[in-house]
Amino acid sequence: GGDDGGGGAGALRPLYMDVQATTPLDPRVLDRMLPFLTARFGNPHSRTHRYGWESEAAVEAARRQVAALVGADPREIIFTSGATESNNMAIKGVARFYKSRKKHIVTTQTEHKCVLDSCRSLESEGFQVTYLPVKKNGLVDLKELEAALRPDTSLVSVMTVNNEIGVKQPVHEIGEICRAHKVFFHTDAAQAIGKIPVDVNDMKIDLMSISGHKVYGPKGVGAIYVRRRPRVRLEPLQSGGGQERGLRSGTVPTPLAVGLGAACEVAQQEMEYDHKHISLLADRLVTKIMSQVPDVVMNGDREHRYPGCVNLSFAYVEGESLLMALKDVALSSGSACTSASLEPSYVLRAIGTDEDLAHSSIRFGIGRFTTEEEVDYTVQKCIQHVKRLREMSPLWEMVQDGIDLKSIKWTQH
Repeated sequence: GGDDGGGGAGALRPLYMDVQATTPLDPRVLDRMLPFLTARFGNPHSRTHRYGWESEAAVEAARRQVAALVGADPREIIFTSGATESNNMAIKGVARFYKSRKKHIVTTQTEHKCVLDSCRSLESEGFQVTYLPVKKNGLVDLKELEAALRPDTSLVSVMTVNNEIGVKQPVHEIGEICRAHKVFFHTDAAQAIGKIPVDVNDMKIDLMSISGHKVYGPKGVGAIYVRRRPRVRLEPLQSGGGQERGLRSGTVPTPLAVGLGAACEVAQQEMEYDHKHISLLADRLVTKIMSQVPDVVMNGDREHRYPGCVNLSFAYVEGESLLMALKDVALSSGSACTSASLEPSYVLRAIGTDEDLAHSSIRFGIGRFTTEEEVDYTVQKCIQHVKRLREMSPLWEMVQDGIDLKSIKWTQH
């Protein structure tokens, strides 16, 4: 890719390797959406004419497609504006509904910002929240989780796949523990559904958040799964006409819901193929980089992970400068939500990454449409620039001379 300065039609665009931030729309999804953006524009809640009926039928078909992907009953799927809204609804909704008897929530320190922020806002309402640390490999300690549960715990919220380091939490076991203690279990599965098998009954999940634009669907739409048996009650965040079983008022945007449904159906059909394709490319990327560059650390567990999210730390290289050097590849150094601040990622801090290594991390996202050529180009550029930046680094020079940087007493002049 070249410099897309003015972004003219003929300008080359960077390769896209940031699928954890967002994914392109699958063309099959766009095809299903188009009629509802043009001729079939009816309000799905209009009961008196064909425009309403056909939109309602399309929304219900989409609800069945989403439900089928996660093994749910369609009546348990509520359309929302995305995983942020779903996470807010699950955490605040359950906490507030059961607040007369239960005042405690358990989550982890590596959750998505919107989960942590929802918990923070509940703390200001008088709830108590336990933020569980994770082990060095990014996984939650099941014994600590069980020990954190109290008689007044209403909810445990642990994400399925982490958006920064790709580790896969032991959701199955967490579901068992929560069910045994009669505590509701919520999981933010935005980075997992459509990519790895997720079954709400098998995993004993009570609430689950889903996002459209992480699975090659449109932006601005998502869903929340809310279990019917044993029944989970929540207090709605939004007041209005009582759509979506009274849990999420507001007109359901037919084209977006249809897009989410289509994306879930396509993901179900392609899951095995995608997983194989992505695993091969991820292996290729990691093997090539690590065989040619010393002092590269892979963040997060090597086994329990989703392969399409690879987070590497390149010692003695500032992550930001590597990103700038790799300007013809779209990459990031963690999550888009926090990339505006130069603070190192709180996820990396939670897994005990040294401050300097946390600043030198790059996240590589590999998805359905990533090609072998794109991976090879990214690897080649990455190796080239890491070597170049290290040659400019006095720290690298000192390490080559056998100096232990940890032993140095730096003075402030």
